[in-house]
Amino acid sequence: MAQYPDPAALAAASVSASSLLVPDQRQAPLIDASQLVTQLAMAGLKSPVVLDCRARLDDGEAGERLWREGHLPGAIHVDMDRDLSAAVREDGVGGRHPLPSHQATAELFRRLGITPEQQVVVYDDMGGQMAAARLWWMLTWAGHPDVRVLDGGIQAWNQAMGELKRAPAQPVSPTPSDWQPSFDDSLLVSAQEVAATDDSLLDARGEARFRGEQEPVDPVAGHIPGAFCRPTPSNLEANGRFKDRMSLMRELRSLLPAQGEVIAYCGSGISACQNILAFAIAGLPLPRLYAGSWSDWISDPARPVATGEASEK
Repeated sequence: MAQYPDPAALAAASVSASSLLVPDQRQAPLIDASQLVTQLAMAGLKSPVVLDCRARLDDGEAGERLWREGHLPGAIHVDMDRDLSAAVREDGVGGRHPLPSHQATAELFRRLGITPEQQVVVYDDMGGQMAAARLWWMLTWAGHPDVRVLDGGIQAWNQAMGELKRAPAQPVSPTPSDWQPSFDDSLLVSAQEVAATDDSLLDARGEARFRGEQEPVDPVAGHIPGAFCRPTPSNLEANGRFKDRMSLMRELRSLLPAQGEVIAYCGSGISACQNILAFAIAGLPLPRLYAGSWSDWISDPARPVATGEASEK
């Protein structure tokens, strides 16, 4: 089991990514809008691939519509439902946004022109929740060495530049790549493993949904027994940017046992990735993702459901 580092020790000395069980690219998973402006403007250097991941749970067409209305220069629209999710099964297994297969994910990244030699920058307009962190996680899962989330999203870009590009009448398709990703499935956990684990479960949904007081999306309210709640807005400042590393470290460590791993989940495996991103920013060992999350958990009526505040399994 992983031992969580002491914040004071991290502040006093540099801790390698390997000692934290954090892959190299996650040492700096964010990029500031001013940094991105500079990178895009520097002649002679290969610009990053910029991907627009904006989405709305209640409107499947919102992401493309927002992209057409205005996006970062050169940004390619990536659709949460069509690109970042597999087809939903009638029996609910896999949840509302099933994780795509290795093959489908690799084909998506090649179609987007992504190579491991070129930095990828992803953004949304909801602090990574919808769905920049999901794509960051998927690229990390696929072994890409340099993926960054635009801190503050498109709002931060607007503050820095005040300029967006409208979609051309005939969008230019990126040149496909030949990248062959190497997927790390140790970052994932199944429903069966969740049911049997003694590890900590981190629920990214809001507190009312966690307690089972309301459920606007799924047919069953509540949470997985033994889980505790960390709503994704808790990782953000009022301006929509992520809290600083030490603040996140203190807050996240206060929720965790001294020993043990963490499993992240949400409603369907989208916003849980933002909690994982917060761990990466903090330099803490990354939670594994229960990709199907609550909507997969409740697909089996035999699985237990808890309501109210967090309690023991």
